Amino acid sequence: MIETDRRRALCAGAGLLAAGALTTGCAATGPAPAPDRPPAPESPGPPGTAHRPAPAAPAPRRIPGQPAQITHGPRTRPQVALTFHGQGDPAIAKALLTEAEKAGAKVTVLAVGSWLDDHPDMARRILDGGHDLGNHTLHHLGINDMPEAEAYAEIAGCADRLRRLTGSIGTWFRPSRTPTATPLVVRLAHRAGYPHVLGYDVDSLDFTSPGAPAVTRTIAGGIREGSVVSLHFGYADTVAALPAVLEELERRGLRAVTTTELLT
Repeated sequence: MIETDRRRALCAGAGLLAAGALTTGCAATGPAPAPDRPPAPESPGPPGTAHRPAPAAPAPRRIPGQPAQITHGPRTRPQVALTFHGQGDPAIAKALLTEAEKAGAKVTVLAVGSWLDDHPDMARRILDGGHDLGNHTLHHLGINDMPEAEAYAEIAGCADRLRRLTGSIGTWFRPSRTPTATPLVVRLAHRAGYPHVLGYDVDSLDFTSPGAPAVTRTIAGGIREGSVVSLHFGYADTVAALPAVLEELERRGLRAVTTTELLT
């Protein structure tokens, strides 16, 4: 008994005694192995950099009562969705996300697949902030004008990037260079795993670089309960306009939430 206790003390001092370890010897050579589980998806980065597991992302789901193409949420709740086309300078994207988070707002980012190839850390940044992340095609081309095979490749290609980075194809799909998808593109999105195509009912026109005050006025003039607003990463006017937009929402008693929260 004394000898057993002495060996226990030696093992514990060496950091080798774990719950359920042998009581009569130091057979273990390190911490007890973790239970089997699938590896977390990793975010690829430049050669020589460490990969960090990306946070788990929710998958698309069918929303009962919603059409195949959604342009807005319920008009009965004081919520809106600010949705951003994910492309452009990542520094501007991060500034937008930080500005939203300072105000307690959550947004939806529809990322372009080739942008994620160039800036894979942005998937982590978006999800870490509690925002929605979705699919805005692989190359941001005019998807409604493409042959079926090419259009599907654009949707599936971006979905593959999202799955590799986050373990999910993203919560939403938005067609590129069009506010609405053709019936063919809707069918292809369904085939790729997206029950709904996400449109919008308020276009901020920020991509025309009209100046921050004009962006704010456009949004303020069209937004109401349940609105889905189209905005873009990559434009300085959008960063400059966002504080005023969020102040206007607060003045009206509206809250900026993810599209998922808006619709469920």
